[in-house]
Amino acid sequence: MGIIFAGSEIVELGVQVEKNGRDFYNTLVRQSKHKDAKEIFKYLAGEEEKHIATFQRILDKLEKYEPPESYPGEYFAYMNALASDYVFTKKDKGKEIAKNITSDKEAVDMGIGFEKDSILFYEGMRRVVPEYDHKVLDELIRQEQNHLRQLSDLKKAL
Repeated sequence: MGIIFAGSEIVELGVQVEKNGRDFYNTLVRQSKHKDAKEIFKYLAGEEEKHIATFQRILDKLEKYEPPESYPGEYFAYMNALASDYVFTKKDKGKEIAKNITSDKEAVDMGIGFEKDSILFYEGMRRVVPEYDHKVLDELIRQEQNHLRQLSDLKKAL
């Protein structure tokens, strides 16, 4: 049998992803020259903040999974490494990437990529968590899909 991850670890990564998303969009608010883009980025930053709180409530309801580890944090570090190619799981990554963006179009494209990567990560992880945690991942996926729709609408408006 393959490695099984608990939904609580995915939600913890989701919280970090959303924090990076919030920082990403807040940085874009300050950098953007386009009024509509600035408003959408501000809205999305607020949505990310709400998602952090939502994910925290989801996490509070889940049983904390404590895998056997060789050293403290080993298991979470492994999951973080697994996710690093797909989503913002490292502290301040969202802000760092946003600072290098030079246009609103580039910002929207990056945001779309970020949201797609998040969806792919959560869908991929859905295959390796116990079935009773699928509802948790389904909620994460639904919220990321909503962000993607909002950014796609902004891209059309620019």
